[in-house]
Amino acid sequence: MSLQSFSETLISAQVDGSALTAAAAASCLPPAAKFTLPANFFSAIGKQLLVKATGRISNAVTTPGTARYDVRLGGTVVADSLAMNLNIVAKTSVNWVLELVLTCRAIGTAANLMMGGTWASEAVIGAPLPTVGGSGLLTLPYNSAPAVGSNFDSTAAQQVDLFFTQTVATGSMTLHQYALIALN
Repeated sequence: MSLQSFSETLISAQVDGSALTAAAAASCLPPAAKFTLPANFFSAIGKQLLVKATGRISNAVTTPGTARYDVRLGGTVVADSLAMNLNIVAKTSVNWVLELVLTCRAIGTAANLMMGGTWASEAVIGAPLPTVGGSGLLTLPYNSAPAVGSNFDSTAAQQVDLFFTQTVATGSMTLHQYALIALN
């Protein structure tokens, strides 16, 4: 016997996010793309969300630094890509693609999510030159074993936000497309 399931786009960005250039964590979503999950949205273990985003990123050759994306429910980081090393070759406004699957592992006042995903960009360390092959691809969380994120209260409404952090202020990142999708 199979259970019927669905996927539903909960929200998508209709405009670009702000260009982020500071060496600090900041929301990369335009304000209208921040979706509030209702109380008890995570009503069962195994419920999933899919975060899909694309944009452009630039980094300097001398101090490329790192890029980091995290998903927050309210002020709590529930999924973290961890710091990803950027290319030691300067990149200017190159594409990136982020996809994260978040699976509920516990519900209630101490709910948490397991995250897995990918980030692809020419700006990632080790990516080949465009003339010899495509973009680099990193599995997430980067350079770490998968683990559940910080606990949050799934019995309360929670606003979903996507943050970006770079370690140096020598580059920039702009989100162009974003979708938050309920998978089941």
